[in-house]
Amino acid sequence: MKIVIDNVGKKFTDTKKKEVTALENINFSIDKEEFVVLVGPSGCGKSTLLNIVGGLMSPTEGSVYFEGMDNKQPNLGIVFQEIALFPWRTVFKNVVYGLEEKGLSKKEQKERGQHYIDMVGLTGFENAYPKQLSGGMKQRAGIARALAIEPDLLLMDEPFSALDAQTRTLMQEELLTIWNRTKLSTLYVTHNIQEAVYLADRVIVLSRHPGQIKDIISIDLPKTGRGEEKYRMQFEQYADAIWQLIRHDAAEALKE
Repeated sequence: MKIVIDNVGKKFTDTKKKEVTALENINFSIDKEEFVVLVGPSGCGKSTLLNIVGGLMSPTEGSVYFEGMDNKQPNLGIVFQEIALFPWRTVFKNVVYGLEEKGLSKKEQKERGQHYIDMVGLTGFENAYPKQLSGGMKQRAGIARALAIEPDLLLMDEPFSALDAQTRTLMQEELLTIWNRTKLSTLYVTHNIQEAVYLADRVIVLSRHPGQIKDIISIDLPKTGRGEEKYRMQFEQYADAIWQLIRHDAAEALKE
């Protein structure tokens, strides 16, 4: 399976009835088992692009299609910055929500829900409610919910940006552990350049609005262990190359 983003563009009408171009001439693909990260300055259209790929928003131009699906509807799992767990549902009930909607039997829900709760490290918290969880635990529950439907593509929109630095680092490590077990095709949005280099097979750098692809950088480092000292120089070189691409646009976005 391959996800193709073909010449996608998006225009909006702002509050002053003026047409604004958010995205323009976006072309790339996501291969099977590939982890692709979108990075760019504020307002470059990263989240808009992710929403278009996820079918939550229609492009003004171009299209998104899935190759190798034999005309089947793709299964998409989405994790947002705002976790949006149902406060009246337990962790288990939140995780199996999508399975309920798909009409899976109670037995299948229990087996699959428990499998993904165990995978994200929430064993023992099945009956806890969101208000009883830390920020990191809520995100784990959100990830388990997205994984439980066993998606063809996992979409993640700055899922760790609201977490403190230590929790964020731990969650990045855990996400890679989960990815190594599931090998899900993933499209991930972040402002954080180090996070992009740490997670990605390829980093797509977007320009300031209208968002266009400035460069696509392949990260030639092992998928795990990138934070080790022996890769530090190479890691920093990738991060610096991305920062140089973004720096001017980020400064201009700050002035606005």
